[in-house]
Amino acid sequence: MKVLFIGGTGTISTAVSNLAIERGIDLYLINRGKSSIFIEGATSTVADINNIEEVEAVLEGHHFDVIVNWIVFTVDQLERDIQLFKDKCDQYIFISSASAYQKPITHPVITESTPLANPYWEYSRNKIACEERLMQAYRNEGFPMTIVRPSHTYDRNIPAAVGRGNYLIPKRILEGKPVIAHGDGTTLWTLTHSEDFAKGFVGLMGNPETIGHAIHITSDFWITWNQIYEQIGDALGVKPNIVHMPSEFIANVDPGVGAGLLGDKMWCVIFDNSKIKRFVPDYVATIPFYEGIRKTIAWFQEDESRMQVNPDDDALIENLLQAYQK
Repeated sequence: MKVLFIGGTGTISTAVSNLAIERGIDLYLINRGKSSIFIEGATSTVADINNIEEVEAVLEGHHFDVIVNWIVFTVDQLERDIQLFKDKCDQYIFISSASAYQKPITHPVITESTPLANPYWEYSRNKIACEERLMQAYRNEGFPMTIVRPSHTYDRNIPAAVGRGNYLIPKRILEGKPVIAHGDGTTLWTLTHSEDFAKGFVGLMGNPETIGHAIHITSDFWITWNQIYEQIGDALGVKPNIVHMPSEFIANVDPGVGAGLLGDKMWCVIFDNSKIKRFVPDYVATIPFYEGIRKTIAWFQEDESRMQVNPDDDALIENLLQAYQK
């Protein structure tokens, strides 16, 4: 199978790239050459997806079983891909987001038939608009698309209710500083390690039965945000100091952070993974968070430069704490 990834070296996509190579897939990568990640066994080309002529030159003479663009966020970007790839592949996989599912939720278990609606977060609304355009392209133009909706997938990033996914939260826990959980911290949340996600994703590639379908890929591990921070603390050997704040308060103080809370993290999310398991019968997530977070922290601690934190990221949490104390 001949596959092209636009990107392929990000938090989620690196694990997919490595598994694709392991399974004997002929993998091509196009990226800007700015990542330090090297995918051994892949054919890599430095090009900017926004430079149409540059990408067309790379694609000349090629036809792919699958093309995946890991970095499409708007309809304009998607439209570019449809025009570029409509005659170049048998399957185009769009990376959407489980945050696109209905908010506020009306049923606690989320399936692929759960409506898409998110009045709180522009990121999610853009993904919904992309999905709608893809469905139109499939129905009217025969564009061979598959939609994949990841939820909170981690590997080289630290899950946080409030704060960046870098080493910010472990650093604060180690220093005895408070970390912020929204609400009372008992919201159920689903975390998926990228290596687990990769097993489901690679199983969808090249599968003609998935054309025209939307499928989410998550784990079946559901834990609370309190437990997430506690398990990060366990991995560090330090008990975290968790401060609880209402999501609405956080959104009022910092609308940017609040959009991701009101539009995603403040809701209990339990995913029904029946569909991915029907398409990929051997798919099962095997890395619970208490194991996965140890691997993630070990990766950060292997290199001191990875543990550097932008002071602005720390200041964001401090500003919220000061506002809440007032």
